[in-house]
Amino acid sequence: MLVAFSVAPTTADPEDDGSVARAVAEAIAVVKDSGLPYEYNAMFTLVEGEWDEVFDVIRRATDAVVATSPRVSLVVKADIRPGHTNQLTEKVRRVEEQL
Repeated sequence: MLVAFSVAPTTADPEDDGSVARAVAEAIAVVKDSGLPYEYNAMFTLVEGEWDEVFDVIRRATDAVVATSPRVSLVVKADIRPGHTNQLTEKVRRVEEQL
């Protein structure tokens, strides 16, 4: 399963010119520490693994952001394709072959 998620506080850090970077970094640290394959960009974090482990990471990453803000936004999109692994890189490779 490949999951893209975005979690961020709905209130920004007033000491950091309105940025949410500190809170998002807390979430990324949870993902990194999970040991699951992942990548992140300006808008989403992608994580690959089995259902229970991926959603556990998302829950813990969300909890890390909740600890920084009284209100948090979470967006989740999943590609559920049993029997397929390494889709974090393979999906991109297949598209690049077509370019």
